[in-house]
Amino acid sequence: MAKPSRHTPEMLKEYRPFWGDVTYADLWDRNAKLYPDREAIVDARTRLTWSQAKVWIDRLALGLRDMGFKRDDLLVIQLPNWVESYMLRVACEKAGILSLIALRNWRHAELEHTFHKSEAVGIVVPTIYEGRDYYQMIQELRPKLPTLRHVLVAGENVPPGVTSIRKMVETPIEKKYPADYLSREKHKPDEVMLFLTSGSTGFPKFVEQPIGGRLNFMGQTAERWKLSKEDIFASLSPVGTGPSAMVYLMAPIFACKIAILESFDAEEALKLIEREKVTVIGTVPAITIMMVQHPNFGKYNLSSLRLVFAGAAPWTYSMAMDVQKKFGCTVLHGFGAVDMGVGPMHTADETTEERLLTVGKPMPGGILKIVDSQGKELPRGEVGELVGGGPHSSSGYYKDLEATRQAWTADGWYHTGDWAKFDEKGNLIIVGRIKDMILRGGQNVYPIELETMLVTHPKVKDCAIVAMPDDVLGEKTCAYIVPKPGQSITFDEVVSFLRSKHIASYKLPERLEIREKLPLLPDVAKVDKKLLRQEIAEKLKAEGVLKRP
Repeated sequence: MAKPSRHTPEMLKEYRPFWGDVTYADLWDRNAKLYPDREAIVDARTRLTWSQAKVWIDRLALGLRDMGFKRDDLLVIQLPNWVESYMLRVACEKAGILSLIALRNWRHAELEHTFHKSEAVGIVVPTIYEGRDYYQMIQELRPKLPTLRHVLVAGENVPPGVTSIRKMVETPIEKKYPADYLSREKHKPDEVMLFLTSGSTGFPKFVEQPIGGRLNFMGQTAERWKLSKEDIFASLSPVGTGPSAMVYLMAPIFACKIAILESFDAEEALKLIEREKVTVIGTVPAITIMMVQHPNFGKYNLSSLRLVFAGAAPWTYSMAMDVQKKFGCTVLHGFGAVDMGVGPMHTADETTEERLLTVGKPMPGGILKIVDSQGKELPRGEVGELVGGGPHSSSGYYKDLEATRQAWTADGWYHTGDWAKFDEKGNLIIVGRIKDMILRGGQNVYPIELETMLVTHPKVKDCAIVAMPDDVLGEKTCAYIVPKPGQSITFDEVVSFLRSKHIASYKLPERLEIREKLPLLPDVAKVDKKLLRQEIAEKLKAEGVLKRP
């Protein structure tokens, strides 16, 4: 059974009342009954009503079981942002099969790791997409993947003898099975769905999220956002991860339509909003900024938008205000960790300062607290580590008991590794990552404080503050800066600008590195600071500045 791996009987007894009796497959069935002719989901190739989506889901679910998938087998889905990605995810839940969305830029190494860790038995890929031959890659990998039994292909040009997703949805296999077959096989609210971590510490891990816990949390979020069946959600970032996973998890709760952008391009995103009359966007700050800064931004009618949610990475107040002004709608800033599961969230009618300077208040049932190094809870206003637990929390890493034990305490607390505090109204403010904090001669430097200041400099497009090793002080501060087009900036200008903000001198950067762009983690558009720290350490060694190994 796909049961939560770290939850004790006592936890399950406490959490089950929050989880309820409904699953995501139930929601798609309900919407097909209530709104059969309303559009449910669209991409560049396919448009489905709720009733058509149900046909797809049922045929895919039955087709997978018919070809030999057993209950709790795992199917890896490595597809572009297509309708098939969403439908397969729901179909797997309905068939009692686990699914895992793989990033479409993964190649041999990442997939081999995934199959070895998860013991997946099947994979769905396109044949060729954007010049990459996915099917050939799987054929090359097969001798190294002893658990792989089933290869399915979505899209056109399906190789002979290979199972076609399109053919599965066109085949009335439901005539072969009893009407109640899927209702007996489907996963229950106290079973899990799987998500990827961002991979910032190496290969991604596979996080378990109890279905009922995710649905309860997302249902509360949908209520705070005042969603209705009239809303149209845009999915702009890679499906299955980050804020696009929120689209999958939230839209069916209130029968919102989903409009999928196949591959992100700022102008194509603007076209999608205008064409589909999108009302809600779930994305990351970098994507929203690219959209509002596009030279053709003013050409498009974006008046349908009422809400833009940007999470998974920090941004400054001035950047968020610029996005809100240009989109002309409410902007929400969010925070979450897929490992933790539980998180805070804003309501749509909070003040601008609350929405853009904090990441919201905890959900009922979602437990967040700030603790010191001994685990003692700190009062409001004091900075400590953010930890989370409760019925919305993740239940561990799939098939990785050791990593689960390291990440969660025995009594159920997940340590996020984030410095944070609660303000006087109970809103959570993220101060920065503990691992990103720079310890300069015993004094703490929080990178986000400097980054927030530097991006307001008229010559700075983007920046990242990282630690660089030092033989005497332990660590010093290095500023990575991406200048705006046509601009250049010097170290003296950076220091002078920060001095004008009246900060302590020990916080000032002691080196400047100029880059054309900052490296990003693949699924959430977060800056890969680990890579930058490694880069500057290697430069210091090459220059003979750093003596220690």
